[in-house]
Amino acid sequence: MKPKETMLNTLPNKMRIENFLEIDEIGNDHISSADETPMKKGAFLLSEEEKIKKIEIYFKEIMETLGLDLSDDSLSGTPHRVAKMYVKEIFNGLDPANKPSVKLFANKYQYKQMLVERDITFYSNCEHHFVPFFGKAHVAYISNGKVIGLSKLNRIVNYYAKRPQVQERLTMQIAKELKDALNTEDVAVVIEAKHLCVSSRGIKDDSSSTISSFYGGKFSEEQKKSEFLNYLNLNSNY
Repeated sequence: MKPKETMLNTLPNKMRIENFLEIDEIGNDHISSADETPMKKGAFLLSEEEKIKKIEIYFKEIMETLGLDLSDDSLSGTPHRVAKMYVKEIFNGLDPANKPSVKLFANKYQYKQMLVERDITFYSNCEHHFVPFFGKAHVAYISNGKVIGLSKLNRIVNYYAKRPQVQERLTMQIAKELKDALNTEDVAVVIEAKHLCVSSRGIKDDSSSTISSFYGGKFSEEQKKSEFLNYLNLNSNY
């Protein structure tokens, strides 16, 4: 048996990749394995404090393995700070308990045009290397009789951003949440982001950005799509 085949056959079934792609290739090419964020069974059995304690132990070991002296005043609290940041801040979108509640209002003023919320700033982390990617999300919908508070659009974007992600999945998750909440297919999402796993490592290209998009219902029609992109000063090639 070839070395690569041996390695792949020793991995759990979910980690066996079709066409025998290397682990590094998957990460560098930003390949996603699932439409939903992959979560194990029992992911929420531990409390936040229990998770922080476990991550603190593991991160301390990582730092010590790298050769850092944790008796130094500047480093001694880092494992706890990182663990707390992971659980309570940058990955708190993994916990459904943190999902923003969405309250809808009757469209009493009969506004039937698209509503666009542009330039929603978000920060996320690439699930392949756990380094940040960040940028702007632009979302739009056409009311099906209900409207949503503007701040909730921002909260939905940031909820799904605060988990290990790939940009394509983030785009689809935001779109699905809006479709389900508003009970309409007429939803559009465009995300433009900078990925530090591209600019600070690997190919080290600091000039490029990545654009992903979703167009549902009426937004899949060229006229509505172009109208939406005109609001964003983008052309219809996106």
